[in-house]
Amino acid sequence: MPQAVTDADFEKEVLQAKLPVLVDFWAPWCGPCKAMLPVIEEVAKSYEGKVKVVKVNVDENSETPAKYNVMSIPTFVIFVQGKPVKSFIGVKSKEDVAKELDAAIGA
Repeated sequence: MPQAVTDADFEKEVLQAKLPVLVDFWAPWCGPCKAMLPVIEEVAKSYEGKVKVVKVNVDENSETPAKYNVMSIPTFVIFVQGKPVKSFIGVKSKEDVAKELDAAIGA
């Protein structure tokens, strides 16, 4: 299960993470976000030990999405060594998410 991250611990959990991090910006009322949950859970399992997967609830945490120009959800941002290197929006297949991750982390 992806870890929930807040504005307060985003720097520690994402920007200072040793592994690349896939951040899922979502909200509980968002239908496409709910559709992506099983995909993100599968990706988290597949990339365990290679990529950290976290979720940021945009309703409860407004600073971080604003800082990274999150305008619609779900938005996914891949961070490598504390820097955002790739982002994509909307419902994607597990294969598409894996392709984005592999490209970003050089797998």
